[in-house]
Amino acid sequence: MNDKLVIASVLKPQGIRGEIKVKVFMDDASDLKGFKSVFIGGDEYFVMAVRPSGDFAYLSLRGIADRNAAETLRGKEVEALRSDCPEPAEGRFYIVDLLGCEVVYSSGEEVGKVISVTPARTDVYTLSAPEGEVSFAAAEGVIETVDVLNKKITVNKKRFKEVSV
Repeated sequence: MNDKLVIASVLKPQGIRGEIKVKVFMDDASDLKGFKSVFIGGDEYFVMAVRPSGDFAYLSLRGIADRNAAETLRGKEVEALRSDCPEPAEGRFYIVDLLGCEVVYSSGEEVGKVISVTPARTDVYTLSAPEGEVSFAAAEGVIETVDVLNKKITVNKKRFKEVSV
């Protein structure tokens, strides 16, 4: 498993004192308050302040003192050490842990391998399958089990056929 997780993406500088606005990829933007440091572009920054606002947050980082310094971070991913991240709730997983998982029907028949997950109200999984790329919504009843340790996701064949494209 990866030792760092992408937790946000820098959208833009905010104000003139080096604060940045980030799109948060966690269930709750206030979870960012628990991080002492983050990594952006491979560099470690100590978190001085966090202001959550819906799916976004405003971060003040040590070493980013003005708008010009904040501008250099625009568009970059914000990473954190996995050990600093909160454990996902029951039945929830970090996207990075789902990538590369083999997707199979309950019968054991192979469907494909997860190549991306698009977060949404109902997450959309994209698979690399023998017939090409296949996408499906993780709607109720589609995913039966997820085993990230063994990189295996079991889906209900009937429900999968209903929601896949």
